Amino acid sequence: MTLDEAFMLAANAVTVIGLPFALWTYVEQARKERENEEEEAYQHLSDAYNQFLQVVLAHADLQLRSTRALPHPSPEQRERMLVIFDMLISLFERAYLVAYKEAMSPTEQRRWNSWDDYMREWCRREDFAAALQHLLRGEDPDFVAYIEQVAREEREALLRETAADAAGALASLPVPDPAPKPDCVPAPESARSAG
Repeated sequence: MTLDEAFMLAANAVTVIGLPFALWTYVEQARKERENEEEEAYQHLSDAYNQFLQVVLAHADLQLRSTRALPHPSPEQRERMLVIFDMLISLFERAYLVAYKEAMSPTEQRRWNSWDDYMREWCRREDFAAALQHLLRGEDPDFVAYIEQVAREEREALLRETAADAAGALASLPVPDPAPKPDCVPAPESARSAG
């Protein structure tokens, strides 16, 4: 084997082994970068939700963390509540556009489930659900369809829970005896004849 042949053999070996390795390295790096970008986007959304919760906390008089609507809010409270709900819808839409896909990896699904849980929690609030039609004007049509479906599912779940609670409350009530009980019970025949 001549030096030229050995050099050509080495070059071919590098091409056969090195090129696939370089390609695999490139693909692996691109995948890691994409995962890092997705994680960063998720982290930005998570930070934005935490900032939103700070706004909720600053307006504790609106009782936005309870499941029940604030009874008899003043016009000023109603206005603040609508602005906060508008901020929330904007955040939910951004999360939907950034994080939701029809087909998701397990990691993407885990991240999305957090947002789906937040949406479901807020859709259980009577005042938020009642304001949805107004809040969703001009939003992304796919997002609107998604959150309206979530709101329907949560409303149905609340109705089932309410019916089950009512049935449980009825079952715990004492059942009156259908036959009236006399104040005094007559003595048996054998006791009367002995006396």
